Amino acid sequence: MLTAARAATTVGHTMQLLKSLLLASAAGLLAVSAAQAADLPTKKAAPAADKPNCYASFWTWLDSTAADCPLSLYGVTLYGQVDVGAGYETHAAKFNNDYNNGVSELITKNNGGAKWQWVPNGLSQSNVGVKIKEQVAPNWFIVGDADFGFDPYSLDFANGPKSLADNNGQTNFLLQSANSDSSRAGHIDNARAYLGVSNTTFGTLTYGRQYTLANDLSGNYDPFGGAYAFSLIGSSGSVEQGTGFTETARYNEAFKYQVAYNGVRAGAIVQVGGWEQANTSKEAFQFDLGGDWNGFSVDAVYAYDKDAVKLSTFNAVETPPDLLKATLADINAGVIGVKYKWDKLTLYGGYEYARLTDPSGLTTDIPVGAIYTLNGGYPGKIQANAFVDPDIQQVGWVGAKYALLTNLDAAVGYYYEWQNNYSGGTCAASSTTSATNSGFSTTPVANANHSSCAGHQEAISGMLDWRPVKRVDIYGGVMYSDVTGGFANASGSLAFAHQNNTAFTTGVRVSF
Repeated sequence: MLTAARAATTVGHTMQLLKSLLLASAAGLLAVSAAQAADLPTKKAAPAADKPNCYASFWTWLDSTAADCPLSLYGVTLYGQVDVGAGYETHAAKFNNDYNNGVSELITKNNGGAKWQWVPNGLSQSNVGVKIKEQVAPNWFIVGDADFGFDPYSLDFANGPKSLADNNGQTNFLLQSANSDSSRAGHIDNARAYLGVSNTTFGTLTYGRQYTLANDLSGNYDPFGGAYAFSLIGSSGSVEQGTGFTETARYNEAFKYQVAYNGVRAGAIVQVGGWEQANTSKEAFQFDLGGDWNGFSVDAVYAYDKDAVKLSTFNAVETPPDLLKATLADINAGVIGVKYKWDKLTLYGGYEYARLTDPSGLTTDIPVGAIYTLNGGYPGKIQANAFVDPDIQQVGWVGAKYALLTNLDAAVGYYYEWQNNYSGGTCAASSTTSATNSGFSTTPVANANHSSCAGHQEAISGMLDWRPVKRVDIYGGVMYSDVTGGFANASGSLAFAHQNNTAFTTGVRVSF
């Protein structure tokens, strides 16, 4: 296990190396693309019209898709997206450049007064990556992908645990900046980094840091594709993408196999090793079964995690200062997504059931109070069992997307998440106090005296997405969210200062 100093040095060297590689790759790919554009074959006497040269000018390149005009050379493709925007929230938290979302459009304990502010990554996470697909034999390919997410304003890598450490010891959470745990922990491969083989008949087998099958499902069956600014699935992280805990959205070292035949598909992913391999569970696996038929698509995923980790802040200053709480759970979860496309209209729906129980390792080989190096190299102090009774988390969602024009889409969605009372009886009180910027008030919030009380959170969203050219999205929309009961618990017996938020967001995304 690396020490913190050694890990920091390793990450620093890796970042410098990747930046050099990316700059060299970009320069080489652009040079080759320009040479190819200047040496196009001449047209025959009367063939069908040749495709326009997408490298003729910057404008023609913008008006091409990444599939039609990739930055590729010998099977290696440089790709990415930059997503910038701004917005207004009726109850906002301060911007945090380490936090994946940047701001908290979904209502959280940190959301205080109204605020205008910059909003990064509203439609999707800004990222840069390199992928490969090189044929090595008939119908056989070497495939791979490595990319990282970042904040487009500061250029800092997406790092959920660091956003927590930024706010450690701040007892008045309304003075905290936006923060949350995440499977993205600041590394150069905070999104994914894998290599494998693919066959047109036998499917694809890959190994490395990869999205789980439940995470894959969210992009296909959410009307907003998991957008941070408009989707409960995207904003929360622990809903569907991470089945119960957000850190389960990616496995750091895993084998993943996917195959499709005649409209039916199946997949499996199995984690290799445990915390020692920087995984966020001791053991984990998922299975998927789905298919397409006459415009319908459906996928169902089963997920299991043993001793899964959720990191959170301490109210007091800790030593070291980046020490975080580590809550553990064993998780059994199932997710189903359904989609139907008819002409210009696509309908979406889904449901998740997650059962979080007493972590099996807590009473054997993981002592309460022990400190382990966990996600992203951050020290985590093991907390006592948080699940006196099983925590049953459920979420359902519906939505639709309609193509108003060939380059203009409208999308709407509704999300509802609820949980049982798993406190073992501590929810007898009917109200608690809530926080203000200067202290605490006595405004009652029903059944919010503990985070394990029954409650719900919901969100409703609408958005327009206009593509004036194929690589540019100009979008705008709104998300309203609210919480009750245990979902409104902030800390101890304190409730959220505000139980709802309306977030207006507009932005521009450029893809390459």
